[in-house]
Amino acid sequence: MSLAGPATAGSVGLVRTRRAVLTQHGPLVLASGAELSHVEVAYETYGALAPARDNAVFVCHALTGDAHAAGWHPGARRPGWWDNLVGPGKAVDTDRFFVVCANLLGGCSGTTGPSSTDPRTGRAYGPDFPTLEVADLVAAHRALLDRLGIERLHAAVGGSLGGMQVLEWALQEPDRIDRAVVVAASSRLTTENIAFSAVARAAILEDPDFHGGRYAEHGVTPRHGLKVARMMAHITYVSGTSLDAKFGHVRDTTGTDKRLEADFAVEHYLQHQGESFLQRFDALSYLHLTRPMDYFDPFGAHPDVVPSTRFGLVSFDSDWRFPTAHSLRIRDHLRARGAQVDHVELASPWGHDSFLLEPPGYHDRVRALLG
Repeated sequence: MSLAGPATAGSVGLVRTRRAVLTQHGPLVLASGAELSHVEVAYETYGALAPARDNAVFVCHALTGDAHAAGWHPGARRPGWWDNLVGPGKAVDTDRFFVVCANLLGGCSGTTGPSSTDPRTGRAYGPDFPTLEVADLVAAHRALLDRLGIERLHAAVGGSLGGMQVLEWALQEPDRIDRAVVVAASSRLTTENIAFSAVARAAILEDPDFHGGRYAEHGVTPRHGLKVARMMAHITYVSGTSLDAKFGHVRDTTGTDKRLEADFAVEHYLQHQGESFLQRFDALSYLHLTRPMDYFDPFGAHPDVVPSTRFGLVSFDSDWRFPTAHSLRIRDHLRARGAQVDHVELASPWGHDSFLLEPPGYHDRVRALLG
């Protein structure tokens, strides 16, 4: 919901994050069969819902995102993570659409996750939080949409893990989403992708302060492991070209001087990325949200579903985390089922993170896909 306040051109202005309880009429049953008796979800909305309730667009965020996709929180220095895409007159035009973005189940930004209180014990779930699948992340979104009284979506939009959620949702509810915009996403991770995530998780799991996931009870956090995990992952989100252009071989030392600690500008950059991540993310949430991606195989899980959704797929030529081959796999599977789908690869120097930025043609493409 937008609030009165200062706004820059194209901004939704000041916004607030709301919370909704999704389990008023029974527990949330997960794909594993486990149940969560109390689930809250943090979400934000932008724009106005039309009287016919036919202009809703759901934005699904990526791995470490949150519900704050656009606008400004009072006192915040930065706008929402997709503020360049969502707002009045922008590609996801809040003058036309009622936009909803929700924090993921298992997260740590207002939605029930490992750091939430377990009603059975009165303590944080910690390592007792159940394992999740992408289907469970979507189930929480579906429940929120039901709570908001929105039966059908004009569109669902997401990048990376967000795009994976959009794909899963369209297969779970094949007649609920008119348009699906799936950006820089995958329907099945490569072995290399799983390997990168395995190293990141090992850094957390093997941190001496992890304590089997009960670090909160010890008054510590696995800071070192989580920092290394973020540094590792961040390398895969950017491109070699962008790193070279931004940092090159610039270093603190000169001439023949050398040292073992951080020296090159790119090292300091990664250190900063890791340190800043510690201020906003929880280690167990990182584990619980990376693991579902490894097992994700929606076409295998929904072998006979033919969605009525029209799909628009976007990939970027410099993305080596989810390169274009991932989008082509989605395209081919959907076409084999008779679904309406098209795909475009766009040029960008910024790698996987391109979905958060504005490479040439990208926002125009999203605008066109939304109709």
